[in-house]
Amino acid sequence: MSRAHNFCPGPCTLPLPVLNELQDEMVELNDTGMSVIEMSHRSSDYEAIHQSAIDRLRSLSAAPDEFEVLLLQGGATLQFAMVPQNLLTPGMRAGYVVGGAWGKKALNDAAKVGDAYLAWSPPGDGPATMPGAAAEVAIEAETSFVHVTSNETIEGSRMVDFSGYGVPLVADMSSDYLSRPIDWEHFDLVYGGSQKNLGPAGLAIVFVRSSLLEQSPETLPSYLRYDLHAKANSLANTPPVFSIWAMNKVLAWMEQEGGVAAMEARAGERSGMVYAAIDNSDGFYRNPVEPRFRSHTNIVFRLPSEDLEAEFLARADGEQLLNLKGHRSVGGIRASIYNAMPTPGVEALVELMGQFRKERG
Repeated sequence: MSRAHNFCPGPCTLPLPVLNELQDEMVELNDTGMSVIEMSHRSSDYEAIHQSAIDRLRSLSAAPDEFEVLLLQGGATLQFAMVPQNLLTPGMRAGYVVGGAWGKKALNDAAKVGDAYLAWSPPGDGPATMPGAAAEVAIEAETSFVHVTSNETIEGSRMVDFSGYGVPLVADMSSDYLSRPIDWEHFDLVYGGSQKNLGPAGLAIVFVRSSLLEQSPETLPSYLRYDLHAKANSLANTPPVFSIWAMNKVLAWMEQEGGVAAMEARAGERSGMVYAAIDNSDGFYRNPVEPRFRSHTNIVFRLPSEDLEAEFLARADGEQLLNLKGHRSVGGIRASIYNAMPTPGVEALVELMGQFRKERG
C-alpha cells in the first residue's frame, strides 16, 4: 500500500503505527473475545483505556491538578453552547475575540444562550491577523469570561499572546491542540475537537478549572453540565469509545516522539518550509496573513489566478498530495500540517511548489 500525504484540515493524518495497532486489536482486545467497541464502558478493560487517556492528556499538557479533564461527545461545536451555558452567570456578559470563521461561529451560538458581545475583530480589509495583546481587546464591564480561538483553521492565523486579560479566559484550541504548550496560568477553560491533532472525530477534550464547576446551573439538562461529567469522570453516559481508544494510542505515540515540545518544534520547522517557499517565490505564491500571526498548523496561500490554483490542485492530487483545496468560503490552497504529518509529505509539497512555479511563473 502506498500512503497518500493527507493535508486535510480534519479529520487528520494519524500516525501509521497507531493505525496498525488499531487494525491488529480491532477484532479482539486483551483476549476478551470481543472488540473494544463492543464491550461495556463499565468493564475494567475499557475503564483502563479511559483512565489512561485522561492521564496522558494531563501529563502531555502539563495541566495543573486544579483542572478537570473531560472527554465529551459533540466535538468543539457543542462546546460553543456548553461554555456559555455553564460559565455565563446571570447578569454577566461574555466577550468574544473573533479572528476568523470559528470565532464567529462560537460568538453566534453564545449569543443564543446569553449576553455575548464582540470584543475584538480584525481591522479593515488587510491581512488576516489576531490581537497582539490583551490591551487591544475591548473587555466591557460585567464580563464573565473572554473566549478566544487560538488558531483559526480557515484563515490560517494564530494567537501568540494570551496574557493580561484580567477575566477568566476560555480558548478553543481545536486546530493546534497539543501542538504547542499551554500556559495554564492564563486559562480557566480550554477545549477542542480531537480530529486535527489527537485522533479521529467524535470527541471533545475539555480542561476546566475545578472552581468553575460550581457555576454549572442545575437547570441545565444533565449532559450539558460540566460538573456532572467531572463527577462521573466522563462516564455519565456511554462515551465515544472508539475515539478515546484511538486517541489514547496517538497520545502514547506523542510521548514516544518527545511530547508537546517535540510537536511544537516539528510544527515550526514544517510550516517554516512552506512559508519559505511562499516568501521566496517573488509573489507567485502569496500568504494573506500578517507574518507574526501565521499559523503553524494551517498554511494558506494563493496563486496569481484561480485557474492556476485549480491546475496546482490537480497536479497535487496526481502526486498523492491530497486535500489541499482551501475552504469554500475563501478559496485558494490550504495545507493542514498536524502532529502526525510526516516531514516527507511537507518536503513533497514544497518540491511541487517549486516545480510548478518554474513551469507557470
